[in-house]
Amino acid sequence: MPKVTSKLQLTVPKAIADQYGIRPGDELKWIPAGDAIRVELVGRKAKPSHDLTGEERLALFDANTKWLDEIQADRLKAAKARGTRITRENRGWTREELYEDERGLPRGFPR
Repeated sequence: MPKVTSKLQLTVPKAIADQYGIRPGDELKWIPAGDAIRVELVGRKAKPSHDLTGEERLALFDANTKWLDEIQADRLKAAKARGTRITRENRGWTREELYEDERGLPRGFPR
């Protein structure tokens, strides 16, 4: 897990750099996305998802599922420590907040 240096710099993990073709000198764009941050390559596209092999897609799916499971476990643990249950009313977001246009596309969805 990379850590932020005193100069606010990060190292891109090799597996991520290899998977997305990130090379030294490439520019990355940081995009706020609610409680997360999206990172995109500037000036050239990452490998399109339709060019990924089935194995690469499964690896991405597994990594994202693990990440979401960790987030949910942390939130449930914090709620238990406070003695509360997570419900629609206190989860910190509404369905409407996730969508920004009449097409129903999530925020940050490529257009």
